[in-house]
Amino acid sequence: MNTFDPNAAAAKDSGIFGLPYSHTQAKLVLIPVPWEVTTSYGGGTSKAPEAILSASKQVDLFDYDLGNFHEAGISMLDIPNEILQWNHDARAFAETVIAADDAPEQIEAAVQEVNRYSKKLNDHVYHETKKLLSQGKMVGLIGGDHSTPFGAITAFLEKYPNMGILHIDAHADLRHAYEGFEHSHASIMYNVITETSLRKLVQVGIRDFCEDEFRMIQQQADRIQTFFDAVIFEEKMQGKGWTKICDDIIQHLPNEVYVSFDIDGLDPRFCPNTGTPVPGGLDFQEAIHLLKKVVQSGRKIIGFDLNEVSPGDMSGEWDANVGARLLYKLCGFILAE
Repeated sequence: MNTFDPNAAAAKDSGIFGLPYSHTQAKLVLIPVPWEVTTSYGGGTSKAPEAILSASKQVDLFDYDLGNFHEAGISMLDIPNEILQWNHDARAFAETVIAADDAPEQIEAAVQEVNRYSKKLNDHVYHETKKLLSQGKMVGLIGGDHSTPFGAITAFLEKYPNMGILHIDAHADLRHAYEGFEHSHASIMYNVITETSLRKLVQVGIRDFCEDEFRMIQQQADRIQTFFDAVIFEEKMQGKGWTKICDDIIQHLPNEVYVSFDIDGLDPRFCPNTGTPVPGGLDFQEAIHLLKKVVQSGRKIIGFDLNEVSPGDMSGEWDANVGARLLYKLCGFILAE
């Protein structure tokens, strides 16, 4: 520990962001979840934890906004081979469903297998998160597709029953069992709303949704507040500043905030290889400013997940670099006192 130089190049055997902290020493522990079973368009997000870990070692540790917050200690758990195997096996069943070339009974059997694996994944994430929270650790999750944080959110709600979720995404993720998959990446917030006690979901940047999702937002107006990308754009065109828009967003959040960040909430120029890119979205610095304003408002970011980073091939290294830098800022804001 005494030989660690935060201004030097990261050592080859170092941890996330080139840091030397063990899980015991770290105040914040990151859970990698290499999972993309239900994705039906672009792929690659199961490779995100490994790609972000590699790219993170290029991040300079001193932060203009937050200084040397890394000194509190940040570590990432090992990427579990068991989850990689589950992902491989379950994905084979999912592809049968997505292709829809088999007999109906075979498709239904494949759907049930995917749902079974997804529940195993949820249980794993729940128990890992609950264990770390019980040890007094702060916890962040690195997906994987956006179905991955359901178990983590459930565990957080047990410790923070009054928390709200700040959900940054291109998609509303309020579909019921999309393509038959009960825990689809497109169903994460539907499942949170219908299966947990969450009181407030605040969505930002939403620009791709179906009529059923729009209807659910209207019907659940007491629990869901959605800031559609089209409305945000119009407000900007009429001269409303981003800081004021952030204030409008933040007023709907309770004191304890869990951030669920799908990378495709950003403009696609920051994440060209993500599975379902959509034109529009937040600028990188707009997203950071929103998170900063949450902390400056006196609210506490108590946990987070970052999902849908897809590194693609070697030309897609940009996605991992953006993901690593966004992850570092998320770490800083959760560690902010």
